[in-house]
Amino acid sequence: MDHSSRSARALTAARSLTVAGILAGVVFAGSLWIQSAGGPAKAAAPSQQQPVPVTVAPVTRQDVPLWLQGIGTVQAVSTVTIRSRVDGELQNAFFTEGQTIKAGDPLVQIDPRPFQAALDQASAKKAQDEAQLANAQRDLTRYEALAQRDFSSRQQADTQKAEVAQLQAQIKGDQALIDNAQVQLGYTLIRSPIGGRAGFELVDPGNIVHATDANGILVVTQTDPITVVFTLPEDRLHDIVDAMAQGTVAVSINSRDNQRHLKDGVLKVIDNQVDPATGTIRMKALFPNADNALWPGEFVTAEVLLHTDHGALTVPSAAVQRGASGLYVYVVAAPDERVELRTVKAARLGPQTAVVTDGLKEGERVVVSGQLKVQPGARVDARPADQPLLVGQQDARQDAGQGGPAR
Repeated sequence: MDHSSRSARALTAARSLTVAGILAGVVFAGSLWIQSAGGPAKAAAPSQQQPVPVTVAPVTRQDVPLWLQGIGTVQAVSTVTIRSRVDGELQNAFFTEGQTIKAGDPLVQIDPRPFQAALDQASAKKAQDEAQLANAQRDLTRYEALAQRDFSSRQQADTQKAEVAQLQAQIKGDQALIDNAQVQLGYTLIRSPIGGRAGFELVDPGNIVHATDANGILVVTQTDPITVVFTLPEDRLHDIVDAMAQGTVAVSINSRDNQRHLKDGVLKVIDNQVDPATGTIRMKALFPNADNALWPGEFVTAEVLLHTDHGALTVPSAAVQRGASGLYVYVVAAPDERVELRTVKAARLGPQTAVVTDGLKEGERVVVSGQLKVQPGARVDARPADQPLLVGQQDARQDAGQGGPAR
């Protein structure tokens, strides 16, 4: 009887301990759950009060040019291949490769002796015919005087008159031969028809040149002034035509990688038709080139100044974001340095500058980088855009770079 009582009491005590352990575990787990649920909120409270590091820029008014960009090729105004117009030995070259040449400068000398001999021969033949003509004219004078006195027949006087006319025509032919011989002799000294730069010497002195040679002796290229031919989309054709009607249209030339400015000039010609295959139209601009900054055949980037927006409200393009309702920016309000989401309208978004037409006022500050960590109403640590963020703020810059304005 005592043994059974002790067993029952032990069983009851064990059950009580088990229930107590279970209750203690539930209470401990609940406390852990409460701490885990409330911990981050309590920890987040001071974190939310930390200013978000961002860079800002002011809304300013400035003149913003609208440039249209296209790829082009530098072309010489004139290119002349110097060829011989007569056959003969190339005796002398009066130029050096790469030399700047003026129009009329002598370039090469072809052996003139055969052509001088032909000129002398034609001159001698004319002198001989002129002597015969003089004698025939004297005979005609005598025959006409005798015919008037009936001492000779009229037919003899008419025959002599015909001989005088024949000799006069022959002298005209002799003069034509002389003129031709002089022209051929003049071809032996070749002068530059244009001013420009001499290319490579294609034929060395001592070689025989012919009028039928295809390659020529050298090529002279006019490089000052010089032109650039480039293409632009046909959608801008009428804008450019209107700009040319209002005055001179400026064109700026940069290197192909856009890293170096080369020349400034003016638009001269718009091609007379659009290329239907590419939807583009060719244009030609003229540039002074005394310093040889532009070289024929060079690929360049051409920029056409369509117009300039004077006194436009501008912000850095990186400040403009695109959302479901359109374009917006974050505006930093003083003095509490909290941000406000502001919907804006932009006339155009350039690579560096955006022209804003509505939603902003001059002097307001907009967030340029760090937008991904900013919420409306949040406090920010605003730094000018030209000052780099600290090391601890690099993640904000990286986020801004990944979430830049959509184009």
